[in-house]
Amino acid sequence: MNDAGTSRLILASTSIYRRELLGRLRLPFDTARPHTDETPRPDETPSALAERLASAKAAAVSAEHPGAWVIGSDQVAELDGQPIGKPAGRDGAIAQLSAMSGRAVRFRTGVCVMRGETGGHPTRVFTALDTTCVCFRTLQVDEITRYADAEQPYECAGSFKAEGLGISLFEAIESQDPTALIGLPLIATARLLREAGFALP
Repeated sequence: MNDAGTSRLILASTSIYRRELLGRLRLPFDTARPHTDETPRPDETPSALAERLASAKAAAVSAEHPGAWVIGSDQVAELDGQPIGKPAGRDGAIAQLSAMSGRAVRFRTGVCVMRGETGGHPTRVFTALDTTCVCFRTLQVDEITRYADAEQPYECAGSFKAEGLGISLFEAIESQDPTALIGLPLIATARLLREAGFALP
């Protein structure tokens, strides 16, 4: 029996951007911080890393909230087949943006919708992966430093905020879902929620 319509829904993230995105679907939900190790494994591809971390985040919160449906998501930036992490500071952001200048960077965003085993019901898991390609303009040094100082994107993989001033750094965005780059691809998320039994719209 599918009880998604009456189950609690939790977003396994404290990101204000993911919270705002999920709010567009007009489903009541709570948020919880997932406690997961985000260290990449040896030879792990960016796609595999994004999928694994999305599932790990959902599983971590699901274990603390039996019976709830949990949404986990993670995004990994990829340049030349290698993951690009968070810059952790101004110098790191400037270095990342300099490396991406005039280049195409792929953003792999994994999504997992999960309900852990409860009341005799087995664990249910639905997953998806979105790829968005961002083509950066050829950026001058002064443009990069002005942007880094203006928006301070030091906690963002790729060192920019697409929902803010970061959009000025791009030549083009190639995507099936305009919400994916912000951190939660709503087209895929809505599909997974429907598969889980939620009524959308």
